[in-house]
Order: sequence, then structure tokens, then C-alpha cells
Amino acid sequence: MENHTGLICRGINNIYTVEEGKATYLCRIKGKQLYQVTDEYNPLAVGDRVTFVPTNEHEGLILDRLERRNCFQRWNAKGGNNQTVVANMDLIVCVTSADTPPFRPRFIDRVIACSQGVDVMIVMNKCDFLLTEDEYERFKLYKTLGYSILGVSAKTGENVQKLYKALEGKTVAFVGQSGVGKSTLINRLLGSDQRTSEVCEKYNRGRHTTNHSLLISGPLFNVVDTPGVREIQIPHREKATLQEAFIEFAPFAKNCEYEQCLHQDEPGCKVKEAVEADTIHYDRYESYLRMLASLDDKAPVWVGKNERSNSWRTRMDKDESQEY
Repeated sequence: MENHTGLICRGINNIYTVEEGKATYLCRIKGKQLYQVTDEYNPLAVGDRVTFVPTNEHEGLILDRLERRNCFQRWNAKGGNNQTVVANMDLIVCVTSADTPPFRPRFIDRVIACSQGVDVMIVMNKCDFLLTEDEYERFKLYKTLGYSILGVSAKTGENVQKLYKALEGKTVAFVGQSGVGKSTLINRLLGSDQRTSEVCEKYNRGRHTTNHSLLISGPLFNVVDTPGVREIQIPHREKATLQEAFIEFAPFAKNCEYEQCLHQDEPGCKVKEAVEADTIHYDRYESYLRMLASLDDKAPVWVGKNERSNSWRTRMDKDESQEY
């Protein structure tokens, strides 16, 4: 049969919903795996374009994944590998909260580090709650660094229209902690009916409501609602690439004494000097050091999969109590 090209808009239990024009197919991968995909937790993600062959009017078999423009990728502790959450987006919208759950800038830093080759916009939901002076300073820092930021309220509608205008003509993925109001905000933007839930009062954290990524088509833009998380681990890559998520390092890093300086304890490090001079924000630098350390902590590939999974499960339990 003739090969077709389509877009993945949902994936659950290795069954992918593939759209081709107005037609929709439920597809599985032909064979056990895609030949060109190695060392990834999942071969396909929402936003991927694939070639497939229909087997009947509503089903098909996926043959290949077309080349990605970009992706949002994190470390999957259970699988011991990198996991792509969405691909081929025009923008990642990191939704944070001014209250319940509280503002956590280090989580935003990790979202930026997980966004590979795609711009990031930072949206502060529940902006009707006041931030502390330090929190407001940290939020405004992202604008200074060149990121688009916006305070909105999905509850009252404040600045939702501004966000709507900023997203026109784009396919965007909403990413954030559980309870920040991603699905509520999407409902407000698109008039959709995504299921939502309240924040867990005991731990001041959100409950997981969206349990898989879903592409929702709107009249002027498309949105991918991703599952909320309490904590996010950056993907396992070369340490030097982590600096790309900290663009304020670049003007100083080029003058470091060592060409491959990681800005930890190396002598002649101009980035550390900039931190000491308050030219680079100390908390951003601390965020960078924590991410760098997490790459060291990841189990080497020769460790057995079960052992690696159990090791990371223990670490994640400890990390649940940390603020990122």
C-alpha cells in the first residue's frame, strides 16, 4: 500500500493517534522498534511527523519518524534514558504559579535546559497573588535575559488575551508543575474542556490530572497539554551543552583560562568571578551547579536496567522534598 505522512497528536501504551488532513488513524510501530531511533526511552512523541501505511480505514502501521526540528526532552528515571515529551514545537510555554504551588525559579531553569532548539516563554499564572520582592526580582530576571514573560490569571482572565495574541499562528507546548493551572489556562484560551483538579493542601503541590501529552487544535493556534510534574530531571547530554541554557554565561565563559571550563572549581574561571561581582545572579549559578551535579549522579550505561531504575527511584524520593 502507498505510504502516508501524518502528525502524532497523542500516544498511549504504544498506540499513536496520527492525523493526516481530516483523517485520523490509530497506529502502532511496524516491528519492534524504529530502526533510526536508539538510546531513547520513547521512539515517538506528540508533534513528531511520521510515515505510515494504513491497514484499514482507521488503523495503520508507522514506518519511520521524520527528522525533528527541535524537542522538549527530560531524563526518565524509571527507564534510565532520555524521554522526549514533545517535538517540533514553535514555542515551549513554561507555566509557573505565584501561589499553590509556590513560585520555583529553579524548576523554570530546568525547563529551559530541557528545551532543545526551541524558544521558551514563561507565564506566571495566578498573578492575582503577590510575589515577594525576591521572587519578583527572580521572575523579572528572565526578561532581562531575553525570555518573554507574562503574568496571567486563568481564574479572572487577566492578560489571557495578551497570551492569546502571543500564541497566534504557532504550535506550542504547555509545560509546568502539577497544580499551576496549565489545563485551566488552556481551557480559557481555547474554550476546551480539559479535566482539572485542586492542589494537594498537605504538601502544597498539584495533583496529576493530565496523564499524557495531547495536541489540541484551536482556531488560530495549536496547544499541546503535557502531564504536570512535581520535579523534572534534565536530559543526559554532554556537560558542556548545559551552558546553552544559561545564556548569561557566554560573554564571560569565552575568557575563562581553560577552554573546556565547566565553571565549578577551575582556576581563572570568569563566570565564577562574574557571580562574585553580582553580574550573574547567584541563584541562577546555583541552579546550574545542581544540574551539573545531577549529570554526575546519573548511573553509567553499563549498570543493569533494574539496578539503574531502583537507584534513581531512591534518588527521586529524596528529590521530592527539594525545591527546584
